[in-house]
Amino acid sequence: MKRKWKVLIALVVLVGGSIAIFAGVRYSHRGIVTVQTGRVTRQDLTSLVTASGEIKPRKYINIGANATGELTEIPVKEGQHVRKGQLLAKIESTQPEADVNAQRASLSSSEADAAASEAGLKASDDNLLTMQAGVDRAKADLEKATLDFKRGEELYSAKLIPKQDYDQRKAANDSAKASLNEAQARLTQARAQREQANSMLYSSQKRIAQSRAMVTRASDVLHKFNSFAPLDGVVTNLPVRVGETVIPGLPNLPGTTIMTIADMSLITAEVKVDETDIVSVKMDQTADVTIDAIPNKTFKGHVIEIGNTAIVRSTGLAASQTTTSSQEAKDFKVVVGLDNPPDDIRPGLSCTAKITTATRQHTLTIPIQALTIRQKGDLDTKPKNGADPQPVKLDPAAEKARKEEIQGVFVIAGGKAAFRKVETGITGATDIEVASGLKEGDEIVTGSYQVIRTIRNEAQVKVDNKAPVKVNT
Repeated sequence: MKRKWKVLIALVVLVGGSIAIFAGVRYSHRGIVTVQTGRVTRQDLTSLVTASGEIKPRKYINIGANATGELTEIPVKEGQHVRKGQLLAKIESTQPEADVNAQRASLSSSEADAAASEAGLKASDDNLLTMQAGVDRAKADLEKATLDFKRGEELYSAKLIPKQDYDQRKAANDSAKASLNEAQARLTQARAQREQANSMLYSSQKRIAQSRAMVTRASDVLHKFNSFAPLDGVVTNLPVRVGETVIPGLPNLPGTTIMTIADMSLITAEVKVDETDIVSVKMDQTADVTIDAIPNKTFKGHVIEIGNTAIVRSTGLAASQTTTSSQEAKDFKVVVGLDNPPDDIRPGLSCTAKITTATRQHTLTIPIQALTIRQKGDLDTKPKNGADPQPVKLDPAAEKARKEEIQGVFVIAGGKAAFRKVETGITGATDIEVASGLKEGDEIVTGSYQVIRTIRNEAQVKVDNKAPVKVNT
């Protein structure tokens, strides 16, 4: 019996000791937080902005109807290459063609009248020259007759010639005066005829100008019944067929789109970048573009256009076009030009662009999830007795200072997690650049998310970086 009691007592003592040791260990670990850690390392870092959108040609034009009528001919097909000025479509144009022919006939008549008037003016000019020459001869004859008459008067007064000779000279002088008057009258008539011919020519020229304007107007109306390619490109959309009726656009009514011509010499990826990322995007930044329809291939490109107007994500309209204030998410249009697009690419294909906004070589980095935010007042440590600090009523300025938010990480030192303020730089896919506050090799808390969110400054920690064990169910 004594031996049994001794064994029983020994077992009780052993169990009691184990319980005491376990309780002591548990008490000593009270308040210790289990954390996961990582190191501050140096590596190459690339900051990317990812955005989705669609493939579009840099330049494309929707060919609309400029006249109302039935399509009578479409000599091109979708996907066909066309040259600038090539005929794309014809609208029924019997009436405008008749108007053009009528105006051209009127122009021909006006030109014939002008030619006749010009010939009449030329004849008038010739006649005027002849009449002028007759006046000049009559003046010369008059001068000669006048001189001869004056000498005859002198001779007759001196009784040197008979009266019959004197009378002849006087008659010749009077005849020369009459001839000059007649020649001057014919010259005046010739000048009047020339003015009339000139006036007729001027009227004919005005009618020609008017007829030409009418031909131009009628031809322009006729031209609108045909559609021509405004540039070299490819027909990317052809929604109409021969026999359909098309109409031009009105201020409150969209017109018929006959087809779309796209310049495929420069293909772009038009993507929408979130408003929080647009400030990082700059002109000529490089980008990697992936196209959903062409898997396992990446195409190089660069930014060639950055939109200045925000686009409301839910409606696709510019924010300036909305009539009410909206807190909805907004995007900005960014156009990436593809350096070497594939031959089989088509407008409208969905794509994703990863724009490289910044790079750093051999820079200090930490995992993004290690960063956290704390208010300045929450960083105050507890008194050494372990009790929470007693609340003290502060003035508004001091209270505002306590609520100041500080960005930083928890650094492991002496078995404790100490909060340290950190200035950051560019952000990569999983890591972020450290501008100041840490040095290479520092051990920082990286998990778990719940721990990083709730851990207090100077808390005692235990590092456990073992991977979690998967449980098969």
